[in-house]
Order: sequence, then structure tokens, then C-alpha cells
Amino acid sequence: MPELPEVETTRRGIEPYLLNRTIKSVAIRHHGLRWPIPANLETEIAGQRVNNISRRGKYILVSIRTGTLIIHLGMSGSLRRVKCSEPPEKHDHVDFVLGRYCIRFRDPRRFGAILFTKDDPLQHKLLKSLGPEPLEKGFNGEYLYQRSRHRKVSIKQFIMDSKTVVGVGNIYASESLFYAGIHPNRPAGKVSKARYQELAKAIKKVLRAAIKQGGTTLQDFTDSEGQPGYFRQKLAVYGRTGEPCIKCGHAVKQLVQGQRSSYYCSHCQR
Repeated sequence: MPELPEVETTRRGIEPYLLNRTIKSVAIRHHGLRWPIPANLETEIAGQRVNNISRRGKYILVSIRTGTLIIHLGMSGSLRRVKCSEPPEKHDHVDFVLGRYCIRFRDPRRFGAILFTKDDPLQHKLLKSLGPEPLEKGFNGEYLYQRSRHRKVSIKQFIMDSKTVVGVGNIYASESLFYAGIHPNRPAGKVSKARYQELAKAIKKVLRAAIKQGGTTLQDFTDSEGQPGYFRQKLAVYGRTGEPCIKCGHAVKQLVQGQRSSYYCSHCQR
């Protein structure tokens, strides 16, 4: 599933082509995504100029005068700039037409979403309960420490909760815990403030590196130009079961938490 770095990579990729451009029309081939695309979407946004393109968690927000498009890539979605003359393929569900080119939404599993609101998008039911952005100043070790007090849930599940912090998906949680030296099964309430300070730094480091590399190559993810991410080449523990730890040489181990695989070094992570 595309996570924060993949979504941010996509946002940055489409921004030069959408910002201050007019959406001339919208071609909707399939309304049935995770939630139905609003029936009046084309009427609402056709002829409108794009004023801003931002991201909140894993949602891309495209602002126009009359409201905001809320786009989620789901498990396999992508937004790509293509020529309008390029025939759509089976899973190309929506085109935002800009002229000769369009921004094309592809979603093989149809678990993504394209919604529209005339109200403050940050107060939308999908966004209003989200935790802080991990790359902003308000996210730090002190915040994590205070929020984790008396919590028995594992530290990995704690930081993957979007109400705690947005965008720390399975891959990035495993990587961040490795660099912070924290075992993924340790109860969140048993982690010290000093270790949370290291974890907050690690989360920022891992996410920034992933964004710089263009996201993580997973099954379906491609950026706005149709290119795969490259961060997978630099993963320290994720997907490396049995391989030597890059720090100590001990074998990387794997366990299952909440039906998701976690990867760690039992020697380096306590």
C-alpha cells in the first residue's frame, strides 16, 4: 500500500502539471471506488483553476475556488501525467483533463478514493482525527512519550496508528525501530523518553530518505511518471529475514504483529 513517502512523491510529481492550471473536464469511467465518486464531480470542478496541492497523511488535497478534491491512492492506485490521446487501460478510472495532457487515476483494486468537499478538508471525517505529520516540528520524542503513557500495545502498532502519527506504515515502522534500537514487541508504555527521542529522529530520517529516493518499490507503486520507487534498495531490515544485520551481522528475524510482518535484529533492538 502506498504510504506517506509514496503519496508525497506522487504529490510532488503532479504539482508542476496541476498547480495554477485549469481542469477543463473530468472523464469518469468507473464511479465505484472504495466510496462512490460523487455524481456531480465534473460539474463541481470543470473549468476551475487549481490553487494548491497539499497532503494530509496519505490523502492528496487539490484545492480549487469552490472546494477541495480529496484523493486517496488506496492499495494500488496511482496518479500519472499522460497524453489525453493515450488510450485508457482497464484500470484507468478517471482523467482530469488539462489540455493535451491529463492526470490519470489508475487503481487496479479500486480501493482508492476521489471525493470532493466544499468545507474545510481538514475537518472532513476521514482527516479530522489524524495525528500529527511526522516531518513537522510538532512531532518529537516528548509528544510520543506523553501519548504512550500506560499504553500496553506494542511500540510498532503504536507508531503505526494514524491517530498517533500519520504515515508510518509497516515498512517505515520496522526501519525506524531498527535505527532507534527498539524491539517491535516492546510495550509502548515501557519505552523511555530518551528512546522516544531517538525514535522520533529515526522516523524523520527514514521518511525523508524514502521521499528522496522516490518511495518504496512494492508490487504496484509507481510515481507520477510511471516509475517505481527505489528506496527498497536501501532497506535495513524489512524483507531481509535471515540476512545479516547491517550493524552487527546477526541474522534479521521476522515476527507477525496484527497480521503484519515485522523485521528486526534481536541483538541490536531491545
